[in-house]
Amino acid sequence: MRTALTLANLGLLVLFPLSWFAPLLRAGFLPLFGLSEISVVSGLQALWQTDVLLALIVTAFALFAPMAKTIGLALVHFRLASPSLLPALALLGKLAMADIFLAAIYIVVIKGIGVGRVETAWGLYLFTACVLASLAISTLTARQQKQR
Repeated sequence: MRTALTLANLGLLVLFPLSWFAPLLRAGFLPLFGLSEISVVSGLQALWQTDVLLALIVTAFALFAPMAKTIGLALVHFRLASPSLLPALALLGKLAMADIFLAAIYIVVIKGIGVGRVETAWGLYLFTACVLASLAISTLTARQQKQR
């Protein structure tokens, strides 16, 4: 079980960066025009130009929190860090969920206004799956540590 958790966690080191560049959604102003694909990275680039504080928050939640958690879990799995680090790592995983909620709110608001068109793309599902997998891995790792 420990080997499977370790391998799944190491897989997230590849999947998280992939999900940052994958299209989260396609958005357009009017239905007649083409849709622009928006990824975590392209969204952050736009935010840095308009709202630096929000860009810092989203960068922390979408990039740093999940990667720090994944690296921290890897250190625990390889016994290079103490299992007492697990509660802090679980908090980092929950922070990553905030970015998914921001994207979901954006989609609901745009669809509700009816001015533009928004479609979810495969990157949103990939990013969500990575965050949920990370939460599951940390929960199972904590359970495994308690059994020892």
